[in-house]
Amino acid sequence: MLPVIAFALLTCTASTLGEAAVRSSREACTRFSPRDIPDVFLTAATYFPAHARVDITNLFSSINTTDLPAFCRVELKITTNATAGSFAITEVWLPDDWNGRVLTIGNGGFGGGVTVSDLGGVAIPQGFAGISTNTGHNSTAVDGSWAGPHNDNAITDWGWRAIHLSVVAGKAITQQYYRQAAKRSYYIGCSTGGRQGLKEIQLFPESFDGIVVGSPANWMSHVEPWSVHMSLNVLPATSSHFIPQDLWANVIGPEVMRQCDELDGLKDGIINDPRACSFRPEALTCRPGQNTSACLTAGQISALHRIYADYYEADQTYVFGRYYPGGENAYFGGLVGDPPFALVADWFRYILLNDTEWTMDQYNASLIELGDVLDPGQSNAINPNLTAFVDAPHRGKILHYVGWADQLISPGNSVHYYETVHEFTRANTTLDVDDFYRLFTVPGMNHWYVFWCVWHDRPLPC
Repeated sequence: MLPVIAFALLTCTASTLGEAAVRSSREACTRFSPRDIPDVFLTAATYFPAHARVDITNLFSSINTTDLPAFCRVELKITTNATAGSFAITEVWLPDDWNGRVLTIGNGGFGGGVTVSDLGGVAIPQGFAGISTNTGHNSTAVDGSWAGPHNDNAITDWGWRAIHLSVVAGKAITQQYYRQAAKRSYYIGCSTGGRQGLKEIQLFPESFDGIVVGSPANWMSHVEPWSVHMSLNVLPATSSHFIPQDLWANVIGPEVMRQCDELDGLKDGIINDPRACSFRPEALTCRPGQNTSACLTAGQISALHRIYADYYEADQTYVFGRYYPGGENAYFGGLVGDPPFALVADWFRYILLNDTEWTMDQYNASLIELGDVLDPGQSNAINPNLTAFVDAPHRGKILHYVGWADQLISPGNSVHYYETVHEFTRANTTLDVDDFYRLFTVPGMNHWYVFWCVWHDRPLPC
């Protein structure tokens, strides 16, 4: 009898303590008020008990789940430029069961919304205090109209300022809420998110102890011209060099695999290192009278040679990388389809040129130099000198991944940046790049997906 009574008392006590803890956490959350954080204003603090419905949507990101542990959602308005009256919306999600660390989460594309999907999908389930921002504006990932014409202040917020101020504010909020500073500060993001992470450690090396970046769009003044170059290789859709989606998926893709799949010793539909693949599209040349839906014309073959080649300008200046054999199923939906990827033209219209009527057929190589000179929003993150971040006493770490079948940003860009860091490090320091920077190239992977495959239980093509 005594063991039963003891068990009942223990159960009752545990239940009472659990209810008290929930009540305490709820009160701590709803009564929370930041103190002495300049230009940071609390707009809401909402407590979500474990397994409560979390249904949040903005123009960029959304979440609808009942699977999360208990947390406090703190919503902030951060002044980014008092003179201009500009601000960013930032959220800090604070789990009851905190692991003592903070995780800042990046955006994608033009990223005009807090990345609530990953605050809930990545940070909270693993006990991180999560930080994310709308980068100073509200928009979808591909709509750049917020930037102009001539909205330079908003472009600077998107380029670097909003996320930096959010990191500073988020750490302060975390410290005040838990009454202790975080032990470690980490970052994760892909594409624009990858660029944001690299930009932060280049400008503010103390912000993070380690970052995970995927296929970063860190050379905006080159990736956008390259994107137009790729599209113009096949457009207009009425031209003899246009390549329909069916040809990519049912003709070119299978031939790429026939020529290169077994180079790594295994026939599995994945090319391990496509740099070893010297794909010859001439093997698909149309014979007289052949149905052109099953073969390639001379114009299409010429287009493929340009698509699978690095982009150099006439003076042999390197601009950007290329598509690699092995991602043919995704390439039409990337930069070589019709209509072209919307984000690209908006970068020229609203961010670089302030010309809302600009179209891709007006592109010329002088725009590359213009982008390099202006660097709108200081968004380029190409500085190879990471010494302040990686050397003693900070000793920060970088994990960088990219898919060889990336359809939006050439994986060659990731390799190029890594090699510039490697070269600078060897030439100017005694550091070993392998001690602080690892680049992982993933065979067959498209843009962004590894982030989801690692952190989410979802059937995506990893």
